[in-house]
Amino acid sequence: MGKAGRAGGAGERSAIVVGGGIGGLAAGVALTRSGWQVKVLERAATFGEVGAGLSLWPNGLRALDAMGVGDQIREQALVETQAGIRNTSGRWLSRTDTQELARRFGPVVMIHRAQLFDILRTALPAGALCAGATVTRISVRGRRVEVEHGKGVSQADLLVAADGIDSTVRRSLWPQAPAPRYAGYTAWRLVVDTGRRLSAGGESWGRGERVGIAPLTDGRTYLFCVANAPEGQRNPGNELAEMRRRFGHWHDPIPQLLTAADEEAVMRHDIYALPPLASFVTGRAALLGDAAHAMTPNLGQGANQALEDAVTLAGLLDAYPDVESALATYDRHRRPRTQMIARRSHRIGIVAQWHSAPAAALRDLMLRLPPGSAMLNALTPILSWQPPGRDNLMGPHVG
Repeated sequence: MGKAGRAGGAGERSAIVVGGGIGGLAAGVALTRSGWQVKVLERAATFGEVGAGLSLWPNGLRALDAMGVGDQIREQALVETQAGIRNTSGRWLSRTDTQELARRFGPVVMIHRAQLFDILRTALPAGALCAGATVTRISVRGRRVEVEHGKGVSQADLLVAADGIDSTVRRSLWPQAPAPRYAGYTAWRLVVDTGRRLSAGGESWGRGERVGIAPLTDGRTYLFCVANAPEGQRNPGNELAEMRRRFGHWHDPIPQLLTAADEEAVMRHDIYALPPLASFVTGRAALLGDAAHAMTPNLGQGANQALEDAVTLAGLLDAYPDVESALATYDRHRRPRTQMIARRSHRIGIVAQWHSAPAAALRDLMLRLPPGSAMLNALTPILSWQPPGRDNLMGPHVG
């Protein structure tokens, strides 16, 4: 990735990034490394991330390498050495050859979201971060964009919308875009400290329910649970009790993790996805991450695709002489790929959440039949992604 952005003419180029999550910070880091002056606007009073784990796949790690922070990530992350799917009694239905996956593509690592967030945040100049900046007005006029927010009015050559699935920028500049849709299931997430480190994780599937476990570097464990449920259903003050009711009888170490869990650590969110958009760009504005392609978490690719977006956008702005051409190519590169991954994730979620006994039994049989290499082959179009270079920037890119 170059050190001096070309798009937009002579002089230092400027960009406003709306949204201070992982995708927004990644965009800020990638653009800063390409010579852009960046301001990241975050509506919250402080920059921070929720207490949950995050899988970084080989494609996401390559993007982080392109931003110059990959080694820092690896120092704080834990390589996943065991993965696969069990049933509720603990019998393996499908096992992932993590050694072969690492040989083909590179390792998968688990990190606390807050650790990744802090690494990206500290890679930005202190003056680039602007908290408490709720966007109230956006205009794109010719070669300039203007954003009015809680701290004043900012102008720049480029606007990057990384403000999540309910993006204010998308609603403003893409008024015809479809609204997010409920996937039909809800998720609980928390980090648990049992006083002992787990040696391995993985997922377990039941009838309309799932549990995922991932050890973290500090000895704690990231735990997520998924269940079919009506949209908006909640158990105020009793979410942990609901988790124990649903999953407390599953195989070890799930009951022990739930016993050690703290109600205050439980986060519950219904799962939504964004229907396919006709374009990720308009004028000098581009959508990135969940604002562009929010997907269900069944492939673990949401954050990884935001990281890909960030380095691709910065690389294209280096490669093209003007912002509009760079953004048009960004749309051609990113939209087919991310929408393909979103479709795959949606289909996996449908099968994983089958509830009837015959359907779940058929699904479990289907998981046991294919050889382990079949799963790796299916992941190849996703995990083989490489950061953009001069030789692969100019045409459509799906794989």
